[in-house]
Amino acid sequence: EPDELGGVSHFIEHLLFKGTQRRPTSKDISIAIEGLGGAFNASTDQEMTTYWVKIPDRHFPIALDVLVDMLCYSTFVPEEIGKERRVIIEEINATFDTPDEWVFSLANELMWPGHPLGRDVAGTRESVQRLTREDLLAHMARHYAPGIMAVAVSGRIEPDVVVGQVAAYLGDWEPRSAVPFLSFQNGQIAPRTRVGFKETEQGHLCLELPGLHYHHPDRFSQGILNAILGGGMSSRLFLEIRERQSLAYNVYSYHSHLQDSGVLGVYAAVDAGQIGPTVTAILEQLDRLRQDPVDQDELVKTKEFVKGRLQLRMEDTFAVAASLGSQAILSGRILTVDEVIQYIDAVTAEDVQRVAQDLFQAVKLNLAVVGPYPPGEDERLQELLRLE
Repeated sequence: EPDELGGVSHFIEHLLFKGTQRRPTSKDISIAIEGLGGAFNASTDQEMTTYWVKIPDRHFPIALDVLVDMLCYSTFVPEEIGKERRVIIEEINATFDTPDEWVFSLANELMWPGHPLGRDVAGTRESVQRLTREDLLAHMARHYAPGIMAVAVSGRIEPDVVVGQVAAYLGDWEPRSAVPFLSFQNGQIAPRTRVGFKETEQGHLCLELPGLHYHHPDRFSQGILNAILGGGMSSRLFLEIRERQSLAYNVYSYHSHLQDSGVLGVYAAVDAGQIGPTVTAILEQLDRLRQDPVDQDELVKTKEFVKGRLQLRMEDTFAVAASLGSQAILSGRILTVDEVIQYIDAVTAEDVQRVAQDLFQAVKLNLAVVGPYPPGEDERLQELLRLE
């Protein structure tokens, strides 16, 4: 999305629930699914929009009919566009009232400056206000088509029946090549900080570093590194920052892979006066992972943690469908759970340390903070961002 169309994908996602030719109102669409005991929703992230329905298997044909109706026959009534515009602007406003959300937006701006990845998926209040019906329809025509779309179904279903039904609905839809994404070139040569002022009791921080892209051979090693650092209550960050130093109630690490980029970060909510010691403690844990190989017991425990969470997550039909669909869209290759487990088992302590050394570089640090901090706090925080 160019800046002038910021938020257009998210806006379209909202409008597909507002009415179609056969189901003219949002209520009509909702009753079609909820009246059968189903649930449905959608989400837009940095590279993909997902529309989903979870419904008793006997009603699958109706679920597919509703989704196709929304995708192909939404009416984009001008009055509904105006109403939803106000809803989305309030959604953006709510982010600024929610410090543990706002801090992630600030961190993204630091990670991907001047690039669409660094902008809130919802856009800005100004860009959403500018979007016209013509903008929305043109963007949808460019990005909604076979060839750049996947239909993923999971549950007690017969694959041949599903393929036949999908073909009956969408077989005549003209394929289209994917619109090339705007590549990101990371030219960061020094740490960055950003402070958002808000009168809160706690300070909220995100410390982020560039991670590995979706196709990188070390992406599973990054997953293990992330879990060692801040995955669960036995992770290093939790044990050090919460249990030993009592600096934070909530602290964890996270990571994600994108087409040509990625991120590995740490979030913590702390007493407003403890941001400095918390950042220092986080950096000490990053440096420890660079300097010392993970011992075998911790590596085995972490692998079992990651594999177990994956297997438990895949007990849910929605999670299975979401995994299949996202892999089809983003990589073109679908890994089974067993294949993923093989990749996880192959990660060594040397792999984890090598990836930590590659990723944890002082010049690549990005620190976003939200809290009751005066002007000039950026400079003080900048001085903390060192890795020996």
